[in-house]
Amino acid sequence: MDITVIQWHYCLFGNTQNKGFGFSSGLGTGTATGTTGFGTGLGTTGLGGFGGFNIQSAQQQQGGLFGQQAQQQGQAQPTHLYQQVTALSAPTLLGDERDSILAKWNQLQAYWGTGKGYYSNNNPPVDFTLENPFCRFKAVGYSCVPVSKDEDGLVVLVLNKKEADVRAQQQQLVESLHKVLGSNQTLTVNVDGVKALPNDQTEVTIYVVERSPNGTSKRIPATTLFSFLEQANIKVQLSQIGVAMSVTRTELSPAQLKQLLQNAPAGVDPIIWEQAKVDNPDPEKLIPVPMVGFKELFRRLQIQEQMTKQHQTRVDIISNDISELQKNQATTVAKIAQYKRKLMDLSHRVLQVLIKQEIQRKSGYAIQVDEEHLRVQLDTIQSELNAPTQFKGRLNELMSQIRMQNHFGAVRSEERYSVDADLLREIKQHLKQQQDGLSHLISVIKDDLEDIKLIEHGLSDSGHMRGSILS
Repeated sequence: MDITVIQWHYCLFGNTQNKGFGFSSGLGTGTATGTTGFGTGLGTTGLGGFGGFNIQSAQQQQGGLFGQQAQQQGQAQPTHLYQQVTALSAPTLLGDERDSILAKWNQLQAYWGTGKGYYSNNNPPVDFTLENPFCRFKAVGYSCVPVSKDEDGLVVLVLNKKEADVRAQQQQLVESLHKVLGSNQTLTVNVDGVKALPNDQTEVTIYVVERSPNGTSKRIPATTLFSFLEQANIKVQLSQIGVAMSVTRTELSPAQLKQLLQNAPAGVDPIIWEQAKVDNPDPEKLIPVPMVGFKELFRRLQIQEQMTKQHQTRVDIISNDISELQKNQATTVAKIAQYKRKLMDLSHRVLQVLIKQEIQRKSGYAIQVDEEHLRVQLDTIQSELNAPTQFKGRLNELMSQIRMQNHFGAVRSEERYSVDADLLREIKQHLKQQQDGLSHLISVIKDDLEDIKLIEHGLSDSGHMRGSILS
């Protein structure tokens, strides 16, 4: 179960006499929308679970909790809050014990955040909205603080179209927006990004560049562009091309941020608001925003699921890229090893050619001094190599160990080797010469055997002749 759903579950069925703190997550909206551009910012974990009030104590002490809340929040709207408190604690509509039942019903409506509270025959009923201070379906989440400046000119348009359709018709959208701007030739509409939203909506970030007659260009500030798009006649034209909402994304000045944090939003308990500021996991990048009603909660969950899908898609793409890079890396390593073997073979062949050339060039000349020094160095190296404890002795020892392992059936490595074509041809030629030599040797042996047989036969015939003569 999502942690946000758990928190709201506690609000519905938890203890109504205590204030509880839970955790919620989502996108910031509310007072930030339209002025600071928090309508679609990704939220992080926040606190929620606004507690209610004690029904019995509210009936017994009309000036208790309601009086305290009236002192805290009633300065902005004293009349409306007083009407709400009266409807919840002491209605005088019927003048008998039924007023207490009506008070409970008004309290339930205040918890829900919907309905009308009747409390007097001489006054109209009070409307209970989700913003009333006694509504329980509230929480506080956190939204990312925009980092783009007003000079960047970024404005977000929310379209009632699917992302695929928007990307397919992006050029038409740019042309339509250019017509909305009056088809001014000095203005150019640019798309900075396209992102999918739940409910088949799409978020398109745009900015407008203005070219001057002297050839320079600059971006239209975001506030200027947003003010133009918010005009009544312009909004009608935007709605015709599917634009449902426009929002700016500009960073907050220190004064705006301070004012936003100091003043609790309408219907939010200042104590909960202060606790939300204390529990902010990253005050430099996140700000608390109210989350009111199940509709807002559901919208946040939808956006969370949408972002999770996008992240998973991106992770899958990265995973496929990593697998492909690993395959290419293995192929490259094998090719490097093959080229090293080929380079060594070519080096040996070049060395043999140089030796023969040097022999032909030096034929008929006496041995020079540098050649004599080189011969001495080579003899020294040869003696070092042939020493029992040096490389040749170690190599012979390793070869004997390898033969022993092969003799006892040791497990061979599964590594595969590739033989160069030229080397394979030389091996075949060498084996063919060995085979021809063996065939010639076999024929010579056969001829010798025939001669031996002939000699033996001649010796046996001469013995018989000797015997006949003696007899």
